[in-house]
Formats: sequence, structure tokens, C-alpha cells
Amino acid sequence: MVASRATRPGSTTTGRYLLVLGDALLGDDDSAARTAVQELTGLGEVTSTRDAPGPSGAGGTRPTLFSRLGVAVADLTSEQLRTARADRRLVGVEPERVQYAIGGPLSEAYLRGFSDAARFLHEQAAGAGAGAGTVGAAQFGDTDKLTWGLQATGVAESPETGKGVTVAVLDTGLDLTHPDFAGRPIESRSFVDGQPVQDVQGHGTHTAGTTAGPLAPGTGRRYGVAHEATLLIGKVLGDDGSGSDAGILEGIEWAITSGARVISMSLGSDVNEVSAAYENVGRRALEAGSLIVAAAGNNAERSTGNVGFVGIPANSPSVMAVAAVDSALAIADFSAASSAVEGGQIDIAGPGVDVYSSWPMPQATNTISGTSMATPHVAGIAALWSQRTGATGQQLWAQLVQAAQRLPLSSGDVGSGLVRAPGA
Repeated sequence: MVASRATRPGSTTTGRYLLVLGDALLGDDDSAARTAVQELTGLGEVTSTRDAPGPSGAGGTRPTLFSRLGVAVADLTSEQLRTARADRRLVGVEPERVQYAIGGPLSEAYLRGFSDAARFLHEQAAGAGAGAGTVGAAQFGDTDKLTWGLQATGVAESPETGKGVTVAVLDTGLDLTHPDFAGRPIESRSFVDGQPVQDVQGHGTHTAGTTAGPLAPGTGRRYGVAHEATLLIGKVLGDDGSGSDAGILEGIEWAITSGARVISMSLGSDVNEVSAAYENVGRRALEAGSLIVAAAGNNAERSTGNVGFVGIPANSPSVMAVAAVDSALAIADFSAASSAVEGGQIDIAGPGVDVYSSWPMPQATNTISGTSMATPHVAGIAALWSQRTGATGQQLWAQLVQAAQRLPLSSGDVGSGLVRAPGA
């Protein structure tokens, strides 16, 4: 969604810390990692997700070890913090942050204003001369059969369906009573203490719908990309749209161990530095054959000259950062630009303005905007490519950027261009 200027996610911490473990502590079992965490925290009991069949209770007082990700979360005294930061067995130590579903809807007047401004800039760039492989000032629109995003990205013509590919959507959950998902095999789990998977916020239902909604929804036009993908729903953000790093990391680990080839995360915080923890996680995910796709962020206001920056976790080099374009394939006013931090570049763009998708009942559908809406387009299309070629991890990343449609816009704004589905 588009964040209002009053509610845009910033840097909020929980008081706990993420311990990023070096490779020497990780092996076939987690004994060395567990021992290191015990020594650093002075506590004899460490909860390991390797041992726990379900949610580990990472919000408790014990240190929690995400052994497959190489990260632990723990309370530390000031003295323990100094010791941990000097410990050569650790790659890094950083505060545990609160991440947010990126935004909330803005008024139609505002959306029209930034859309007109962005389209003007786009048309100027196109008029200056678009090179080979670029597009002119295309204009798409929803029809009674298809959303504009499915048209612009070639999903409507692609023979792939996502069948046989597992995709995880880590967000605010899903409306499990939604008729468009009736009869669909969905595995779901909540990583928010005391809250079921059922989505009451809306953000998760919308992103899941774009990623893998049905071919022929009963609620109107088609809006889902990978309509036959196996869908994992991880509730890592609560009903208020926020969630701790611990819950998000636990959701990522669950997705990887459940065989997800693509992990879609329309969440983040406006922090202009790379998280060692999420970079460690992104790298390990790629090695395991899972591609993490994350929203670049909505902290720009281009109509006033503010281009913003890519926030955590999308600015990690091993996490694919997604920008948003509108139906004229112009950069969205809110879409964050690449930053100077290592890994802070935009990698690819997707449809993110006036995106129609599923919404909790009884409303059923909604049209909203944000890099949060662009991200599930990329995730769903990644599933299509994985179905066609069998590619996973880094190879799948390469296929997405190579197949992207070049746009007459700066790579700092849209990366390799508009994500494209495999053609017939």
C-alpha cells in the first residue's frame, strides 16, 4: 500500500538484538551455535527452530536460534552487548526492529496528482528518444476480464500457471473464508503471538491475491498471477500491520524448509543501511533455492523532488528489491529510488499503482497502490519462470532481470525494467 506521510514506517526497535552468526558456528547440527548463544547471553536454555516443529515462541524471554538462517534473537545487557560486538564468531549484532506492511491507501485525488506528474516526466523521457528494447508511453487499464498489471507484464498470454511451484507470502495473513480461495490447498501458519492467520488488516489478502489468485475469480476480473502455485501463507505482521524481526525470520525459515522457491515480502522499515541479519538470511535462502522478493519502499515523494531510498530488508544485496510503476509505465511518485549503500539498488519493477486484488470479506476486492502491490506481481511471475525452466535461487533471479522489459527510465528507479512473464 501507499504509506501516508504520518504513518510511514521508520526505525522502531524492540529492545532485543539480532546476533548474526559466522559460518564457522553453523553445521549439520546447531550445537556450536547454541553454545555460542548461551555464552553470550549467560542463559543455559536456548530455543532452536531446528528442534521446534511449529512456531518457536520467538517472542518469549529465552534466546531463539534460527539455525538454518544463522541468526539468533536475544535480550542482552549493555555489558553483554559490548562482548557480543567484539566476538569474532559473529558477523554482526544489531537491534531487533519492527517491520511494517508498507503503508495505507491515500486519497484518489492524491493518486491522480502523482500519476499525472509521473506520466508527464515519463513522456518527456520517451520523447527524448527510447533506445532498442524500450517502450513508448504505453497506457494500460483494467478490463472486465483482466487487471492492467496482468496485461502489462504479459501474464495473460503466458501458458505457465505456477503449477508445481511453492510460493510463500509473508504478510498480515489471508482471509481464509474468501470465496476466491475456496477449495485451494493452502498451508498457513501464524508467527504473531496470540493471533490466528485470519487477515483482518487487508494487506496480506491483497498481496496473496496478486501473487496467486484464481484464474477465474467469482468476484470479477482476473487479478492473480500464478493461479496454480502451491500457496504458503505466513502471518508475520499482526492485525495492526506490524511485526518483529523474530517473527519475520521465523516465517522465512518456515518458508524455506517448506520448499518455497519464491518468498514474497511486502514489508519493511525506512532504514538507509543494510541489515547484516537480512543479508545473511537472503544469502542462505538463495543457497537453499529460495528467492526473497521484497518491496523497495514508499518513502519517496518525487513530485516534490524527494526520491527516497530503498529500506530494510529490500536493500540487502541478496534480496530482490521491487519498485512500482503506474499504468503508463511511469515510475510511481512514492516508489523509492536506489541508494548508495551496498545492495541498495532497485533490481526490477512491477505494477504498483491502482492495483485491483482480493480483500477480506465482505468487501471481497480493493484497488490500492504501493511497492507492496508491485512485489507480488514479481513473486508470481518468478513462479511462472520457475515452472518453465526449473530455475531456483540465484538462477531464477538472473532469469527475471534478463527477461525484464527495458523502460525509458533510470535504472536507479526501475532496475532492469518491468518484470515480464514467460511468453507462449
